[in-house]
Amino acid sequence: MASRRRMLLKVIILGDSGVGKTSLMNQYVNRKFSNQYKATIGAHFLTKEVQFEDRLFTLQIWDTAGQERFQSLGVAFYRGADCCVLVHDVNVMKSFDNLNNWREEFLIQASPSDPENFPFVVLGNKVSEKKAKAWCASKGNIPYFETSAKEGFNVDSAFECITKNALKNEPGEEIVLANCFISILFFSMMKATFLKPLMLLAEDGLRDLQAVNVKRVIVRWGFIYQNAETAAVDFSFLYVKVAGSDD
Repeated sequence: MASRRRMLLKVIILGDSGVGKTSLMNQYVNRKFSNQYKATIGAHFLTKEVQFEDRLFTLQIWDTAGQERFQSLGVAFYRGADCCVLVHDVNVMKSFDNLNNWREEFLIQASPSDPENFPFVVLGNKVSEKKAKAWCASKGNIPYFETSAKEGFNVDSAFECITKNALKNEPGEEIVLANCFISILFFSMMKATFLKPLMLLAEDGLRDLQAVNVKRVIVRWGFIYQNAETAAVDFSFLYVKVAGSDD
């Protein structure tokens, strides 16, 4: 397959475990919602090709682990992000209170060139709207949306705002997104501490990734809990025919 030129926008979604980060991403990209909860370990991303402001680009959306014991696996994916989405559950005050911790951790780990003006967007997915908006205002008027991944309410509007903010942070040049090979770092969930590394993907190879040929298919075997957890890095892709696009 020949390489294609696309504008790549990388978006990171952060928030406590169970607030609906994966569900929001799946609703936006796949128009699907599942009631079965599977906690993410490490990171997982979906891509969506979108026509916006007369430009064609690939929106690369990264979902990361919310559980504290697995957060260290996800921070390697923060770098190179164009926008960070902070998600909380409107029915769980603690998830809202932790937004500032997620924001600060992102700025430390991602090391953006202009941390004071780096674009964030806050989504309340299931605290008080008034309190959330006040917090966003105190952090430089961060855009705030209340969404429902289950019903699809406000999801498209939120991601349109995310896209606009990511574009503001994008240098503007097109990059070549070539196919590459990747293997997956796998955790055996029979014992959460038992690590089975197959291959580690270089950190600097995560930014310019569009098409992936997985060398080995790993079946999620051995899960003994209903809340099965995504292992390390899990990849899915969606290529969308957008009105006005020739590809």
